[in-house]
Amino acid sequence: MFDPKTYCVVVVGAQWGDEGKGKLVDVLAERADLVVRYQGGANAGHTVDLGSSHFVLHQIPSGILHPSCTCLVGNGVVLDPERLFQELDQLEARGVATAGRLLVSERAHLVLPYHKLLDAASEKHQQIGTTGRGIGPAYEDKYGRRGLRVGDLRRAADLADLVGERVERANRLLAMMGAPERASAEEHVALLARLAPRLLPLAIDTGLRVHRALRGGQRVLLEGAQGALLDVDHGTYPFVTSSNTTAGGAAVGTGIGPTAIDGVLGVVKAYTTRVGNGPLPTEAQGAEGGRLRELGGEFGATTGRPRRCGWFDATVVRYSARVNGLTGLAVTKLDVLDDFAEVPVGVAYELDGAPCEEVPGDSETLARVRPVYEVLPGWRKPVTGARRLADLPPEARAYLDRIEDLAGTPIRYVSVGTRRDQIIEV
Repeated sequence: MFDPKTYCVVVVGAQWGDEGKGKLVDVLAERADLVVRYQGGANAGHTVDLGSSHFVLHQIPSGILHPSCTCLVGNGVVLDPERLFQELDQLEARGVATAGRLLVSERAHLVLPYHKLLDAASEKHQQIGTTGRGIGPAYEDKYGRRGLRVGDLRRAADLADLVGERVERANRLLAMMGAPERASAEEHVALLARLAPRLLPLAIDTGLRVHRALRGGQRVLLEGAQGALLDVDHGTYPFVTSSNTTAGGAAVGTGIGPTAIDGVLGVVKAYTTRVGNGPLPTEAQGAEGGRLRELGGEFGATTGRPRRCGWFDATVVRYSARVNGLTGLAVTKLDVLDDFAEVPVGVAYELDGAPCEEVPGDSETLARVRPVYEVLPGWRKPVTGARRLADLPPEARAYLDRIEDLAGTPIRYVSVGTRRDQIIEV
C-alpha cells in the first residue's frame, strides 16, 4: 500500500473483527516509521506469528516487533494502564526492546477496575457478548464527560477527589444493577499513584507527533481494532463495540485531518466469522461451521471464546468498502479453505422473498435476510507455500477474482498462512 505518493494508510477490519489485521500491520510496518492504534482497547487481540515465536498484542500496536518502528496509542483508545505495562513487560521478557518506542496520547481515556465491574454487571442484563474488559463503560464515561485521561495523572493533588467521585457513582450503578461487588476509591488511588510515574513519561500529544511525521515525509500506519460491522454507528447495533471502528474513526482517534489519509486497506477473511451475539447471515450450521472453526483455529485471541463461522459475505464486504472508502483488500486465511471440494459465496440477500441488495440498517431485519449463494469449485491443494498469485491453483485464483469482483475493491494482499512470510503482495 505504500508507494511514493502514499504516506498515511489506515488498516481496518471489513467484517466483524478477527480478520487478521495484526498480521497485515506487522507486514506493512516493515516500511513504516510510525504505527498508531486509533480506537478500542484491551478488548483487541492482534496476533503476529513470526514462525519461531508467536505474539498476541492487545493495546500495543502491531508494529512494535519491528525495531525501527515507533508505536503510538492514540487519543481514541481507552487505555488500561495496568494491562499495558503487563504487555510491555512480557515483550521485554521475550527480547523485544520497547524503550523509547511506545508513546501514548495524553488525551487517551483510562480504563479502571470499576469500569470492569460495571461491564460485567451490564453484560448480565444486556447479553451483547462483550469481552468484559471495561471498554463500554470507559467510553460511556468519556462521552458523559466524566472520564479520567492519561494527562489527568499530572494533577496528583486532585487525584483522590477525581477518583472518589467516579468510584462513588460506579458503586451506585452497581447497586442499582443488583451486583454484589463494590469498587474501592482508596485502591484506585493507590493503583494510579503506582502507575503514574511509569505512564506519564510516555504521554505526549500523539496527533502532533503524527502531523509532524507526515510533514517530514515519514510513513504512518493507522491500526484499527474490531471490524466495520462492529462500529457503533455503522455496525449491527446494538451488537457492536463502543467506538468507531471504521476508517473515519482513524482521523478522529489519531488527531489528524481526514485529508492526511492516502489509502484504506480493508482486511477480510476468505470466509466470515463473528464472536458474540448478533446476526451473521452466511453462518454455516452444524458440521460445516465446526469444520471451519477447527481448520481456522477460530477461538478468540483475547477471550478464547469459539467464533461463529460462515461463508464469505460479499454484501457485507461491499458495504464495508463503502463506509470505509476502501482502496484495497487484504484477504486472509485462504489456506483454511484448502480441503473443501466446493466453496459457497454469499453474493446477495433475499428479504421476505424479495431481493435485498444492501445490509439493512437494523439487526432485526438483518437477522431475517436469507443469503443467496454462488458455489465455486474448491482447489483441494495446499496454498501455504505460494508467494505469488501464479503459484496458486487456478480454482483459488478464480475464487479471489470472484470475491474481488463482488466486493468492488482490488485485492492487494493474500495471506496463505499465519506466519509473517506467508503473504502474497499483488
